[in-house]
Amino acid sequence: MQQDIEVLHQQLATLMQEHRELDEAIEQLLAQADHDQFKATRMKKRKLLLKDMIAKISSQLIPDQPA
Repeated sequence: MQQDIEVLHQQLATLMQEHRELDEAIEQLLAQADHDQFKATRMKKRKLLLKDMIAKISSQLIPDQPA
């Protein structure tokens, strides 16, 4: 159980890092006057996917509350 939680924390950290890096890359791409809109759209979709994955793992790390 503890090992599973550690794995989830590692996955969460990795996904959050990738999300931050992708956010920076999108900003840099959009700052270019002649940026590739198709590439920017793909990157934004990936960023949203990462956000969903982060939310899913975060919710798994929240302990169940007794009713």
